[in-house]
Amino acid sequence: MSTSTAVAESVWQAIESTHSVTDDQLFILNFIFGKNFERATRIVDQGGVRRISGHSSGRSVFQVVGESRRKEEYMCFAEHYCACYSFFYDIVNKGEQLCCKHQLAARLAASTGTCIDVKVSDEELALLLAKL
Repeated sequence: MSTSTAVAESVWQAIESTHSVTDDQLFILNFIFGKNFERATRIVDQGGVRRISGHSSGRSVFQVVGESRRKEEYMCFAEHYCACYSFFYDIVNKGEQLCCKHQLAARLAASTGTCIDVKVSDEELALLLAKL
């Protein structure tokens, strides 16, 4: 784990424990993630993060609204994957970023308790995930 990742993880844990974020924590995350974090905060402020959870299993995935005029929605796992182009180009292919703005928005909204929770059957969740 890189130093940046370790510092970010420590900040995320502090936010998750209080369900609130301080100016210092915002500054640190902005320093680590840059423009992606700024964009993520706008997505969260606009209510663009939904956590879709299977009713029985409790498994979940995030659906995050993009910033383009088309308002595309991207399925993502906050710490591991996003279906957006940037994830594959900037993170997987080039290794220039730690995560995309959609992952950051999902993590921030989940940590602060500001995501919109949607319950679906496990079958519906499986169908959503099968489209990835």
